Order: sequence, then C-alpha cells, then structure tokens
Amino acid sequence: MNTQKNEIKEETNPISLAEFLESVSPTTVTDVTGLANFSGGTAYFSKPDIQLHCTSEKCNGLRFFRCKSEIPSLAQGEWRFFYSTYLCSNCRETEKVFSLAARRNNDDGTCYKFGELPNYGPPSPARLMKLIGPDRELFLKGRRCENQGLGIGAFVYYRRVIESQKNRILDEIIKVSKKIGASDEALGKLEAAKAETRFTQALGSVKDAVPQTLLINGHNPLLLLHSALSDGLHDQTDEHCLEIAASVRVVLGELSERLSQALKDEAELTRALSKLMNPCAG
Repeated sequence: MNTQKNEIKEETNPISLAEFLESVSPTTVTDVTGLANFSGGTAYFSKPDIQLHCTSEKCNGLRFFRCKSEIPSLAQGEWRFFYSTYLCSNCRETEKVFSLAARRNNDDGTCYKFGELPNYGPPSPARLMKLIGPDRELFLKGRRCENQGLGIGAFVYYRRVIESQKNRILDEIIKVSKKIGASDEALGKLEAAKAETRFTQALGSVKDAVPQTLLINGHNPLLLLHSALSDGLHDQTDEHCLEIAASVRVVLGELSERLSQALKDEAELTRALSKLMNPCAG
C-alpha cells in the first residue's frame, strides 16, 4: 500500500472557514479565520454559507448551501469533533455532510476534515448522469475510486457502466443520427451494434457511423472508448489504470454534452422553422 496517500497534510497559510469547507481536501490540517461566533459568552462554530455544485436536476450548478445541523460550541484550545450538514438553499434537496475537527484560538483556529459526503472531488455532470441512467451509483463508485487514486477499481467500474449502458448510449446516437438525416447504412450499423453481444466488437463496428457533430476533435468517441476499454488490466500498473479511467470518464462526459447539445440545437431549429412558417400562430 502506498502510505503517502494516507498522510496528513498541513496547510500553513490561513484561509477563511468557508474556503476550507468548499475547497480543501480531506486529511489536511488548515489554519482558518472566522472559525467561531460568540453568543452569551460562548463560542460556537460559525457555520458560514458556502458555495458548492448542486447536482440536482433543479440546480445543476453552483449554489449557496447553508448549515442545517446543530451548532457545536468550541472551547478555547481544545479539539472538538463533530458532523456539519449543509443543505442547498435553492432546491432544498441536496445535502453535503462534513466530518470535522476544530480547535479554537479566539475567533480563529485550526480545522481538520476527516471526510465529506458526497465525496470530495469535481462534480459529475448532470447530462452524463442522465446518459448512464440506471448505473448512476456504479459510476459514482468508480468516481470515488478515481478520487482516491485507486486506478484499477475506477477502470473496472467505468467499464462495467459502459458495457451495461451500451445500448442506451447507442440509442442516443441513433436519435441524433435520425435528426440530421443520416444514411440508412449508418443507421443500420448503429442498430446492428446494439444486437452485438461482444462489447468491444460492438463499439468497433460503428467507426464510420457516428455523426460528424458528435466527433471529439475529429475523433469518434466510441472508438476512443473502444481503444481505452480494450486495454486489459493484466500487467498494468494502478497508475496506468488511473490515467485510462480518467480518460474514459472525460470522453464519456464530452459525448454526453455533445449528444445533449445536438438534440437541443435540432429542437430549437424545429421551433424556429415552425414560427417562420406560421408567423401568426401563438
């Protein structure tokens, strides 16, 4: 086991408590300003409002979160261990829970983050979550593995998601293909790929059938995924698997964005044509 991944880190430059909660990774001892507020002579955790990415369908963006849990008191110079739960003030559905230790020095102090739930790391795009549908939790397990530097675990989870949701992804590509008037040959290849039970063969068989609008820097995203996921785990280092897993996630995320944008553009064009053809309607 690589013990360096479990070492406690120290951040010596003081930052605000809000910034600590928003952006400092777990296992980092950090000096913070504005740790405590005083009421009736007692110091309490100041529970600042923070800004986090809310993943709910109502928000899907940066929103203010406010503390909803009981506020702990903080004695001077003593460590206090507690959980702090924050709730999105917009949708009032998404929560973020922090496991914290805090030691007060007058108004300021030192904080340590044991962990947070959902786990620390960049948010997963809502469009990607929608694309993989039923395997959302499986994907998030892979994301947690990636955040923790567990490359083999992340690779296995991401591969399972894409294998399981192959037909769902192909159905979205077929929708775009039909919208742009793709040839019967291209549509036939995409439909045949859905019937192909061998995963890598299915992705490889549609190299010429994916619409131009879905290409990523000129490359077929399914072929990129095919190439990455055909790379077996045998004799590969965890670091190599971590790099491949991250690349798979990025390509899948970009594909989900391009699928969504292509369908949105077509819907907007249809509405515009309808308005021009029937200017007096509505």
